[in-house]
Amino acid sequence: MKKILKIILILCFLSYFQPSLTHGQDEMSLQSDIHVLKEEVRELRTLIEEQKVYYEFKIQNLQRRIDELSERGVDEVKKEVDLLRAEADAEIKEDVPQSRALETTFQSGGLSLQALNPEISITGDFIATCKSGDDVTEDFDFNFRGLGIHFESYLDPYSRIKAAVPVSSDGAELGEAYFTRYGVMEGLNLTLGKFRQQFGVVNRWHKHGLDWVDFPLPLRMIFGHGGLNQVGFSMQVNSGFAGSMQEYEIQITDGDNPFLFSSNEKNRPSVLFHLKNYFDVSASTYLEFGLTGMVGWNDTWLIADGTSIEETRSVQAFSLDLTCLWEPTDRMRYRNIEWRTEAYFLNKNIIHPVTSARESLNPWGLYSSLQSKVTRTVDVGLRLDYYQTDDFDYAGDLLTTYPHAVQSEAHRWLTAVYATWHQSPFVKFRLEFDHEQGEAMGADENRIMLQTVVAAGPHKHERY
Repeated sequence: MKKILKIILILCFLSYFQPSLTHGQDEMSLQSDIHVLKEEVRELRTLIEEQKVYYEFKIQNLQRRIDELSERGVDEVKKEVDLLRAEADAEIKEDVPQSRALETTFQSGGLSLQALNPEISITGDFIATCKSGDDVTEDFDFNFRGLGIHFESYLDPYSRIKAAVPVSSDGAELGEAYFTRYGVMEGLNLTLGKFRQQFGVVNRWHKHGLDWVDFPLPLRMIFGHGGLNQVGFSMQVNSGFAGSMQEYEIQITDGDNPFLFSSNEKNRPSVLFHLKNYFDVSASTYLEFGLTGMVGWNDTWLIADGTSIEETRSVQAFSLDLTCLWEPTDRMRYRNIEWRTEAYFLNKNIIHPVTSARESLNPWGLYSSLQSKVTRTVDVGLRLDYYQTDDFDYAGDLLTTYPHAVQSEAHRWLTAVYATWHQSPFVKFRLEFDHEQGEAMGADENRIMLQTVVAAGPHKHERY
């Protein structure tokens, strides 16, 4: 307690005499600062004088050196520089140990040759089917539809080669193999080889990359189960402006599709033209509209009496396609709705196999599908197909015009409901229910199919 009282008394004393003490201290501090500044000024003057003498000496030496070099000439200076370089090289060699100087390093570029190999991808397509219907003979079927081996390689910055070899229990065949040269001219690409043709939209896709188990019914009825796949070349031109794009494509190929050109003995080529228009309707919606036309020829016709007639008759095929996709930009991985529709028309001019009269077959068909992403990994959808044959009555063999025409008016409906689960980028499962019905084209049939598609390699489930 005594200590605390003592401290309080001292603080009160200091606070009472503080103004007078501070005034005296300020005068003494000011005189001290003036003295310090005078000393610093004196030191700076001395330093400046010393630096002045030093730089004058350096300037005189440089001037003397310049005068000597100008008197000696350029050649003598060069000799002196070369001599200095030689002495430096000799010193470097002396510093390197002998063991290191004799060391040999071997390098091989063999491992880098792997970069020249093409990229290889493998797909497997397995389907388990349960059927019911009046004409069904097998209720269950397990079918390994195909093992697809896909090759792709960029040969240089302008060229790419791509091939697809499907392998099944019946053997291997060449699905596609084509070479593409980009930028032949501005916006022009050239493709040569065997390829699925751009007739509409989905004909270009491989079966393992479809949104459904198989191609739509009208496409299979007009071109066959494999679609339109021929050998030739294609020229593609791209153009467009902000928010839209136009693609023009001309394909000239061998006319060897068995459903369209079974009588093309002279192998006249078929010509296909495809126009695609793409538009951004909004930030979340785009619209794609396409037109396709193809023409080819048949020239040899078998008649019922065993004779043949040689006459060139044309085949024309047309399609209209429309695709609309809504995909919100903030949830595009989780939600979308896609509507796709294609219509097909065929005009096949033939020679009547019984009467030898000139006839035309005009079947047509269309499909419309609606698909939605309900989660990040699950898609659900509905597809409706319709195919109408031509009404062509005659007493000959029906197989010569089937399925483009039969003896009485015929049509076929197909309804497909499906759900696809993408387990990962490499594995997907699809459950699909199909119901087929119609007139004069087989009995009604129901199918439940479980499809498993696996993919290994850099291109996974690539459509084409």
